[in-house]
Amino acid sequence: MSTTSSAPIAYIMKRYPRLSETFILNEIAVMEGLGAALELFSLLPPEPPPHHPLVREIKAGLHHLPLLAGAKVMTLLRAHGRSIVAHPLRYGDALGRALLASLQSRRPLGVWKQFVRAGFVADRCRARGVGLIHAHFANAPAAVAAFASVMSGIPFSFTAHAKDLYLTPQRVLRRRVRDARFITTCTGYNVDYLKGFLPPCDHDKVHLVYHGIDLHRFAMRAAERTRAGGVPLILSVGRLVPKKGFSDLIAACARLREKGIGFQCAIVGEGPLRAELSAEIARHGLEHHVRLLGSMTHADLARFYHEADIFALAPQIIANGDRDGIPNVIVEAMASGVPVVSTAVSGIPEVVRNAVTGLLVPSESPALLAEALCQLIGNPSIGVRMAKAARALLETELDCLETTKRLKELMLDCACGDDHQGQMTATAALRAHALPVTAAE
Repeated sequence: MSTTSSAPIAYIMKRYPRLSETFILNEIAVMEGLGAALELFSLLPPEPPPHHPLVREIKAGLHHLPLLAGAKVMTLLRAHGRSIVAHPLRYGDALGRALLASLQSRRPLGVWKQFVRAGFVADRCRARGVGLIHAHFANAPAAVAAFASVMSGIPFSFTAHAKDLYLTPQRVLRRRVRDARFITTCTGYNVDYLKGFLPPCDHDKVHLVYHGIDLHRFAMRAAERTRAGGVPLILSVGRLVPKKGFSDLIAACARLREKGIGFQCAIVGEGPLRAELSAEIARHGLEHHVRLLGSMTHADLARFYHEADIFALAPQIIANGDRDGIPNVIVEAMASGVPVVSTAVSGIPEVVRNAVTGLLVPSESPALLAEALCQLIGNPSIGVRMAKAARALLETELDCLETTKRLKELMLDCACGDDHQGQMTATAALRAHALPVTAAE
């Protein structure tokens, strides 16, 4: 039997539904399968269609402000009015915190924007008997959750990911962690970063919960396979942005061609660097070797993994500190049995363990990246061995059912104390609700 929390859990997201954040949708689906009652809040209007088909299966109510300005203002005024009447002292406390935060912030208007949104969230959460407010991302959603918590008296928590964690000032994060019941983050690297500046009294609030993957949706490709035309296919997937390191991958491909190695490289994804990357491909004379394929549906991408001989991604830390955590596409490739080459950045070494579950090179090192690709192209048996080890690692540490169970336990400890009983549902029924996770950024 699954256990349903007596109090719903509110999820706050910047935008929901959103195709680029299917890992959150996956978590929500499995959480509902585990018996959790949820209320979903989108700070921005929902992304226009197409939506992932799983969105239609989510039972939770979705709350967002009206699109029309007049209706939005009236909704906010009513919500804040009810919050003042219900808990005037709490509302005053939240107002004071917003004033102090705005005086300390480089973007004071942003603080007040989150305060205004929080009035709407607090009002809806109070009306629906929410037991915990949980935000995905440490920036705007966590700020709204913190203010809404003060206004309503409902505890809050949040999940920190990558860009949101490293681009939020540490003093702001210290305050949010201090006020939260707990926080989760998706890599051990992030845990170490947080504990490096948080006071020791808050270290126990920080929990590692990996983004799980539904392994049943990613069958291992055949270990022994014939390459089409005898030419290996290198696959890479991600948004076309600087931190993904596609320029380094293209430069590595140029070195492969200089060595006389036959290959094809397919890059799946869209983003602001498309024109620049196209120009780099042309400059290196790689038009017949490297293709920019644009975006691809999750179903098509899952099939495409089975056509690839190698998965390569070369993330880097860019000047403003932005970086990946563990890119979901790396985990998907590993689940599909594709040997992985990547860079030793952020949490990637936690899953791509050099010469065991994949090959790692330093970031911004196209020559070393090319050498690693050469090694796998020339010795396919090495890739087969590492791919099997990678799948075994995922089955042990990144199964979505187990990671979501862990998160739900943390939430119930805050929302319901020790009142919940019994065992959570396992296996097949939940697997039917999960979906592959893909690039989150």
